[in-house]
Amino acid sequence: MLKARYKQNRTSLRKASAPLGRPGARAASPSIGRTASVRTTTTSHPLCNGSENAHLYDYERSVKEAFDGIVPALKKISALQHESDFVSKAQRIAESQLGFSLPAVLLENAWVDQLDMRSLFAWCVFETYHRFCDDVFSRDPLGNNNDEAFQALLQECGFHTLDVSPCADGRLAHVIRYVLRLPYKAVRRRSYAGAMFDIDDSMNKWTRTELMRFREGVPNTSDAPTRYLKAVVYHHSSVDPEHQGCAAHGSDTQKAAQGGLDRLEGFQQAVQNTYCCGASIDCLLIGMDTDTDGIRIHMPTANGDIDLDNYIDSLEVYDATAHMSASQAEQWIVDLILQKGGNGVADGMASFMVQLLTNNLSQVEYVRSYYGGHYSDIGHNERFIGAGIGFEEVQLRNLTFFSYLNTVEEAAGDLDVGVSIFTGLNVSKGLPVPIVVRFDYHGNVPGARERAEEHCHRVANAFHSRYSELSGRGLLHTLQVVRDINAAGHIEILDCSVKTTAASGAH
Repeated sequence: MLKARYKQNRTSLRKASAPLGRPGARAASPSIGRTASVRTTTTSHPLCNGSENAHLYDYERSVKEAFDGIVPALKKISALQHESDFVSKAQRIAESQLGFSLPAVLLENAWVDQLDMRSLFAWCVFETYHRFCDDVFSRDPLGNNNDEAFQALLQECGFHTLDVSPCADGRLAHVIRYVLRLPYKAVRRRSYAGAMFDIDDSMNKWTRTELMRFREGVPNTSDAPTRYLKAVVYHHSSVDPEHQGCAAHGSDTQKAAQGGLDRLEGFQQAVQNTYCCGASIDCLLIGMDTDTDGIRIHMPTANGDIDLDNYIDSLEVYDATAHMSASQAEQWIVDLILQKGGNGVADGMASFMVQLLTNNLSQVEYVRSYYGGHYSDIGHNERFIGAGIGFEEVQLRNLTFFSYLNTVEEAAGDLDVGVSIFTGLNVSKGLPVPIVVRFDYHGNVPGARERAEEHCHRVANAFHSRYSELSGRGLLHTLQVVRDINAAGHIEILDCSVKTTAASGAH
């Protein structure tokens, strides 16, 4: 049945993940002040898309170059701070290398005192983030994927919602758009340290989804025979498994996988105990190698449980099918799932697994083509911490450490992990920890914006209080932003701990 169903679904599957380089996709365009020339690359695997890989690589490179150019530019500026025409020279360097001017108030007093490099660094990170967000919301450089086709695919596979909880580690920030090659706007993503998602929060999301199905028929009606698919993405390291795995699980891959499975089973049991044993929940456990971006999908057992020891590794799939034709490779993947799954995997779930594995082959080739098989920064290399609710536009590896939260207290463990990471990345070098506090809101709900602003102020103040030692030394800075989801507009800057009256930017 799976073979026939998979062939029937191929049209929808291809539409749902239509790559950027194919007809009908949005044309590539440059990012945040950089001109990115879209490359072409030889595709060695029959199921990989080289033009999409080239586009995604140019986008990743342009964004990271914008962030990584901050320190070199500020070093040049620092060396000039006692020259008579320092301000004009500093602004020329900033405008030519960073694409924006700096707050005058942070430059004008350098002749009587040391230039406040910590504040300048934080301000530049926040301004670059602001420009990065504007670019995403204005042009959608990641690609205007067909969300309707993806929703059709989900329903054909027997699901109406895909809710993914990856680890908050920045090395998984690109898991939706890059690693799984899914349309990120159509997938619900909430990140937690160790992928240990909040079961109560997920229950609220499930309840809201089912209510919308019942009252509005969105994404389908409540009597449709589809299920809510909850996925966990844990991670491990193939290059340095004992040190560069998941910090929340002590770099123990088995513990990371078991922790994700325990949360999935807890969520499923919570919904069933609360509503009934037939509540529509399916679970998917995915492991990700943060060095190669290969994935392993764990198979269900005959009674529907997930078997930690029985999984399909996309790196092995890539190597086994690299010299086949496209149709042969597709059939090989289908046969492998039938063999691995036996009677324990439903046709719909198996079809979806086929699509995820097929999608990931392009990412495996992406890393092999552009990074020599594995990333050079196998450890943490995030540029800022993102805390609150939002950040859907961040789909790049090692750009952001996420902490999905409503209060600092409830996410204290996640935040301590993030600050500890940045203590090594930044504080050890005398640079501050940059934290973007963001709360998206629904503008059609009365008072939603005011509540989002209150959340921002409260969380930002809590950051400075919890990490008062760092904050007092200028080693922790916060930017507060909100965004109206319904208006599909840009982020709005509320406040920044780097105090300036500069007109440049929004600080």
